[in-house]
This record gives sequence, C-alpha cells and structure tokens, in this order.
Amino acid sequence: MLANKDNIRIDQYLKDELDISRSKVQKLIKEEKILVNKKVVNQSYMIKLNDEIEVLQDLDYTIDVTPEDIPLDILYEDDYLLIVNKKSGMVVHPAAGNYSHTLVNALLYRFNLSHKDNIRPGIVHRIDKDTSGVLVVAKDDKTHDLLSEMIKEKKVERIYIALVEGIIMHDTGDIDAPIGRDTVNRQKMMVTDVNSKDAFTHFRVLKRYKKENKTLIECKLKTGRTHQIRVHMEYIGHPIYNDPVYGKGKNKTPFGQFLHSKSIEFIHPITNEHIKREAPLPKEFQDYLDKLDSTI
Repeated sequence: MLANKDNIRIDQYLKDELDISRSKVQKLIKEEKILVNKKVVNQSYMIKLNDEIEVLQDLDYTIDVTPEDIPLDILYEDDYLLIVNKKSGMVVHPAAGNYSHTLVNALLYRFNLSHKDNIRPGIVHRIDKDTSGVLVVAKDDKTHDLLSEMIKEKKVERIYIALVEGIIMHDTGDIDAPIGRDTVNRQKMMVTDVNSKDAFTHFRVLKRYKKENKTLIECKLKTGRTHQIRVHMEYIGHPIYNDPVYGKGKNKTPFGQFLHSKSIEFIHPITNEHIKREAPLPKEFQDYLDKLDSTI
C-alpha cells in the first residue's frame, strides 16, 4: 500500500489502516514482516507520504470494498484516468470502521481501477471528507505511478476556493510554515518544527465581506500536506468558515467546511494532452455566498 498520511508512526498508521491491534503491528515489525520502501524499519519509523508499505504475512482481517451504485459527477474520462467532482461529506476511501458509501465504493461500481493499493484502488491523492471538488483517479497501475510521481514533483496544479473567518487586508500572501502532527491531539495537524514537513500555501483575496467579517480567497498549493490549507489559515488567524476541527466553535450551518477544490491542471502522463478541469461550487456554498453578497 502507498502511505496516504505524513509524519505518523508506522505502528499507529497500520493499526488504523488495517484495523488490527498496535501490538500485532509491532510484533510483525519485530519479525521483519513489514517493509517500507523495500527496507526493514523499527516501530517508531515516521511514515512519509507515498511511502510504499508491504506486509509480508496474511493478516486475520478482511476488508471487503463492495461496489455501490452511488451517483458520481465525472468531469473527465479516458482510457487511463478520470477526474471526479467529489461531494462535500463523502469520504474518499474505505478505512477502519468506514467501509461503505465512500468514493471508492462508487467508483468500483462503474470503473476498473488501478490496484496499486487494494484498499484505495485508483486513488492517487485525497481531499478531506468535508472538502468538495476535483480529484484525479487512475485506471491502471502505470498511470497511477506516473500521476503519483507528477504530484510528488509538483507537476499537478490544484487550486482551492475557501471562505475564511475575518477580513484579510493583504490582497495576496504566502504562508511558509512547516506542518506536523499535533503533539496533543493526534487526529489534528499543526504548524510546528517537531517532526514536520515544509508546507507552502499561496493565497489571493477574491472578495471581502466586511459586515459579516469573512473573506473569500483562492489558494494554490506548492506542497500537499495533510489538512494544509485548514492548518495554515488557522495559523494566520483566519480559519476556514465552518471547519469542525480548526474553526471557531461549533458548525454554524448544516454544510461542512467551506473549502472547495476548484480545479486541477496537468499534462496527461500517457497522451501528453493538456488537461484542466474545474468543478463549480456546491449549491450550499454558492447559496451562502449569494446571501453574503446581499449584505454588501
């Protein structure tokens, strides 16, 4: 499997991903039955994004990813890949305790996908459950490998739209602050110098809603750390509106966090065609902006 998280101990990561006990993972590590990038590691090894993890033993668990007839918004498709507009609230792939109603379940009903990772077939990169918008999916292993390498080498451009708390006075800004696992809450990330990775976000202001004390921004990522935009915007005092983890207080509307993956752009790894697709804002997001516009 390819690691889809960053800066977390391998024993904790595999415990969550494989739904087995941490002691079982540690036993396998001691028996050298778990390899990372073809090498033996110890139980305190910190996972890096896209590490290749091999478990050299049949485990006593089964993850049955069942195809489900769930509607999908397909923005682009060819013989090698497809681009999906994911709904806010939909989990991208199955994980412990959450094996159904995910994007992967829906994709498997309609497509043959790359199986570089049996738990996350076709998934090259992710967006959070409550983030909507574009996501590229690989249909075969070669395309999967090439897209993964392109993302690693920053050859895939992704642009996000976010509504944040407060008024940002600068028209543009760069946030260059390393991100690592929160030292208190392991489910969160934070700006830190401890066991962290470089993270860089560029933003520009699209509109200011002074009466409502909110700012609409566009974000462009130069790195792709877990929760990067959410963590960076909280760090500068402008958390994503309605963010249940990094926001201010409880959710204020039934809709999730106001963060949308607007567009993706890259050179097709097989055909060399220039590919760019955009996803419109979810209706709830757009309706709320229209409401804010009426207050200007």
